[in-house]
Amino acid sequence: MEFVDAEETREGDGTSRLEDQLLSGLKFASEMVEYTRQLVSSQQKYLEDLLARRDPISFLSSLGDAGASLIKKPAEVAAANVRLVVGMGAALRETAKCALGVATTAPLSPAAGDKRFADRAYAENPFFFLLEQQYLLGCQLVSELLDAAQLEESQDAKARFAAQFVLDALSPTNTLIGNPAALKEAFETGGKSLVRGAKNLLSDLRHHGGWPSQVDSSGFVMGINMAATPGAVVYRNELIELIQYQAQTEQVHAVPLLFCPPWINKYYIMDLAPGKSLIEWAVEHGHTCFVISYRNPDATMAELSIEDYLRLGLLDAVHVVREITGAPQVNTVSLCLGGTLSAIGLAYNASIGDESIKSATLLNTNTDFSVPGVLGIFTDEATIAGMEKQMAKDGYLEADTMAHVFDALRANDLIFQYVSNNWLLGQQPPAFDLLVWNKDSTRMPAKMHSEYLRSCYLNNDFARGEFEIDGHKLDPRQVTIDTYVVSAINDHIVPWFSGYKTAQIFGGSNRFVLSTAGHIAGVVNPPSPKAKYWTNDERPADPLEWRRAATLFDSTWWQDWTEWIGERGGPEVSAPERLGSTDYPSLEAAPGSYVRDRS
Repeated sequence: MEFVDAEETREGDGTSRLEDQLLSGLKFASEMVEYTRQLVSSQQKYLEDLLARRDPISFLSSLGDAGASLIKKPAEVAAANVRLVVGMGAALRETAKCALGVATTAPLSPAAGDKRFADRAYAENPFFFLLEQQYLLGCQLVSELLDAAQLEESQDAKARFAAQFVLDALSPTNTLIGNPAALKEAFETGGKSLVRGAKNLLSDLRHHGGWPSQVDSSGFVMGINMAATPGAVVYRNELIELIQYQAQTEQVHAVPLLFCPPWINKYYIMDLAPGKSLIEWAVEHGHTCFVISYRNPDATMAELSIEDYLRLGLLDAVHVVREITGAPQVNTVSLCLGGTLSAIGLAYNASIGDESIKSATLLNTNTDFSVPGVLGIFTDEATIAGMEKQMAKDGYLEADTMAHVFDALRANDLIFQYVSNNWLLGQQPPAFDLLVWNKDSTRMPAKMHSEYLRSCYLNNDFARGEFEIDGHKLDPRQVTIDTYVVSAINDHIVPWFSGYKTAQIFGGSNRFVLSTAGHIAGVVNPPSPKAKYWTNDERPADPLEWRRAATLFDSTWWQDWTEWIGERGGPEVSAPERLGSTDYPSLEAAPGSYVRDRS
């Protein structure tokens, strides 16, 4: 592409200069139209990618069902279109006022928190004002039509999810012509921003399947500024590496602390970076800490089951921690899927009289899946069957499949803002450790993932007392150890009112804390002016009633948990002089080998 240099000067009379400027302007406009065409083509590609080839969740058929239903409801469709016409008339009248410089009242406004139309041009420029109103009216029409379709609950949720994703993708802010900030940047840089954007687009097409890059990871290195808490791998089996951390205090609590992460991402979300690491925090507060680091599964692990993950993961790790430290009991800290597995392990131990786990901290964890939140639309029978068929080909679920699903849950934040930033404005994505970790996802063994989806999301076996391990039906009410449960108020993966059920499912003493932020930022929650949490010693059945009576504290839940876990950490003893033991020697420095596997 060739673009006008904004600083270039021409000689000649005024008429020639005007003609040249007009020709240059026309050429520039032509280039912008072509560039927009490329952007739309790329967006169409990953729309098709999500909704069809990569996603067996039948979104398109759900939209088709909505269309079929609406054919039978011409009156409702006509009424919705009449409202659209009336809205367009109002939008045109207000656009005319805007063109005359008269104060306008927009018929529709973006939803609270929607930053796409924050640029002043959408309120002050008639072209952009009308563009925004047309888009919002179109979104309103789609919502009204889906209301009128009255689909069955599961199909309705899928149709709305798919429709919203498509509407988000079709936002004018995702096109050059409809993005005033990108147009301004293009003119101010003489088109150089578009050259950079085109390079970013081509790079994403080549390396990321057309999905925009979310993060610049070039400055982050595991063991240096991520997963950097000093430690060593002291045990390895075919599924996990167990890392022990170097003590940083002369005295430590006698009861060691085992961190149990989810296996859908790498473990270092619990050891993200210096100053943002929950493991580092625990080490600094006098705990002997260990963490499970899961292997990235390949086709040879296709037949691993949930029970294998329990035995080779949690239970094996607890055994080794006890052997190394000589402690009869272990405290655990588990996150998300790791928390679900730990809950199963606690109930299994209770069923066989094993008291090796003294207390359990469960972070953003589902144990009762009766209220699964938005992920429920991905876990009906037809969807799981389609996913099983997909996994049978390779023996696992590809890492980026789930990553794209989670991105699509917050498409404007995790996909389309990067379309604007990277492709239209020609800027690089941010360098942010949390996003570096977020894209470092792992595969899922076919058997285990199928069992998890069916047993938990589809049948809710654990909460119903029907989950079975080694012939034992597990009853969570038999778990009488102390538990500390954390949920995050803006969690879109484990809604906090679903996490609240984890605080009610066991039979022992429980403390429930509600943090600010979302699924991950609610856990990576070091002391800061923004950190807040609610707690309430009462445990009413209704989570909203709990929150109304809860007390808000202006600090991080880390500090509250430090006191709680300290009381359950046993007496203080001399810190271990070395990592591992004679039977379990140090194998290599943390973060180990499994966490680095991206093959």
